[in-house]
Amino acid sequence: MMQLSLPQLSPLPAGPTTPGRRPRLLIVDDQPVNIQTLHRVFAADCQVLMATGGAQALKLCRERQPDLVLLDVQMPGMDGHQLCAELKADPLLRTIPVVFVTAQDHPDDETRGLDAGAADFITKPFNPAVVRARVRTQLTLKAQADLLRELAFIDGLTGMHNRRHFDERFAAEAGRAQRARATLAVALVDVDHFKRYNDALGHLAGDDCLRRIATALRACLRRPTDLLARYGGEEFVCLLPDTDLPGAIGVAQLLEATVRGLALPHPGQAGCVTVSVGVAAGTKTADLLDNADKALYLAKAAGRGRVSWLGG
Repeated sequence: MMQLSLPQLSPLPAGPTTPGRRPRLLIVDDQPVNIQTLHRVFAADCQVLMATGGAQALKLCRERQPDLVLLDVQMPGMDGHQLCAELKADPLLRTIPVVFVTAQDHPDDETRGLDAGAADFITKPFNPAVVRARVRTQLTLKAQADLLRELAFIDGLTGMHNRRHFDERFAAEAGRAQRARATLAVALVDVDHFKRYNDALGHLAGDDCLRRIATALRACLRRPTDLLARYGGEEFVCLLPDTDLPGAIGVAQLLEATVRGLALPHPGQAGCVTVSVGVAAGTKTADLLDNADKALYLAKAAGRGRVSWLGG
């Protein structure tokens, strides 16, 4: 067993939305003894995930979204280069840094690894202090990149994700749903008669109303894969992966009831502020947004403050 006397690796957040969380590290090697050695190096500072093959590692990456992958090159089946290429080709995984840890020490091997998209290359046998330092560097860089990316994807008024982020996530989730033949759902949420609200109370009050509604809507989404974004103006959108139409309708009804439960007075209409929600779900993702928009129109035409839906 290696005897380690190292300074503590400071925990780093995966991004601004999860402050204080220990980094999630995935170790991939077909030799359990190598996994155990690296596990001893990082167990005190990181959430350590382990895989002995490329396919298993890819599945873990999609399910657990590690902050960094320590990857052996020579493995049966899917080798390290193939796994790295798979990660970099997936829009949901391509930002995960990959560090090759391998017995191959020829410059051509290192070049090939870096060309495959790896962030660093460490040769075996390795010095634990060096591995920790290099991992610390990559985690720091990822945390900084995640913060910048998060800021670019945040709506300045509500603090929720913006349309740009939704568009990217929708494209990625639609591709994943088609590959896995999974169901994807979308809910479009529109604040009813919001122009009347602004005309009566002014834009500052309208901005505060939107912020309160956004916070309430976000609290309705319980799964980390669900996404709320400001779609534009007084519209919001919810992206619900792996959700069928009945499940999406249930979420939409909760959204509508939660906003109604805020009991925000609406001087431009009788009663309180309400929302109309249009829902679409299905395995054919090309028409989801269009169907959700059509469903939203149906909700408005039926009197607003309600949920309508279309299958996909």
